[in-house]
Amino acid sequence: MRLAGKRALITGAARGIGLEFARAYIAEGAMVALADINERAVTAAARALGPQAVPVGMDVTDEASIDAGFAQAVAAMGGLDILINNAALFSAAPITEITRQDYDRLFSVNVAGTLFPMQAAARQMITQGQGGRIINMASQAGRRGESLVAVYCATKAAVISLTQSAGLNLIAHGITVNAIAPGVVDGEHWDGVDAFFAKYEGKAPGQKKAEVGAAVPFGRMGTAADLTGMAVFLATPEADYITAQCFGVDGGNWMA
Repeated sequence: MRLAGKRALITGAARGIGLEFARAYIAEGAMVALADINERAVTAAARALGPQAVPVGMDVTDEASIDAGFAQAVAAMGGLDILINNAALFSAAPITEITRQDYDRLFSVNVAGTLFPMQAAARQMITQGQGGRIINMASQAGRRGESLVAVYCATKAAVISLTQSAGLNLIAHGITVNAIAPGVVDGEHWDGVDAFFAKYEGKAPGQKKAEVGAAVPFGRMGTAADLTGMAVFLATPEADYITAQCFGVDGGNWMA
């Protein structure tokens, strides 16, 4: 098992990609703190995964909640070796209809909600003195603008930039920082994404999802399981010499 004895914290882990990462890490021998704002859901998810899973209530927009969540996770697991910053929100609107409230909400979760958990993890890893791994969830949307997705694209571009800066800064402590940039990933969140495009592009429900899936060179949308290989690899010794990088796992949608 490639992560035997490792201790990881994953944000936004009550469902979807975060939960799939937790499942993959546990299968590789890690102990995982599943952190999520939905405490009931994350407790149920952790219970289903078994004794290697620890539920942690955490609001990534609140520094006191971040600090308390990391303290709880460290106490339960005896330390921290890996952080995956997965919590995120999506929104879409034409430039003329973007609201300050929506802008603030997305930057608070997607950008500050990446930076400050990364800070908390780095402080713990530096104290331990054994290095560590930080993996941020970016997006192909962070590599290009998209007509109706300006704010979300901007937040994910910021995640890529934070990954580069943090990777250069923290490598002095043996902590690598990298990002994964998925393309279009199927899951329950796509019902909401599809609804935005149905509203602004006049499409029938499900039409946008079918179109973007057909446009992927691989021939289909990705799944959460498609992302786990990279998430595991970046946490292993095989990735020791890799930092400040963003890896596309997108079926060929974006060629870096």
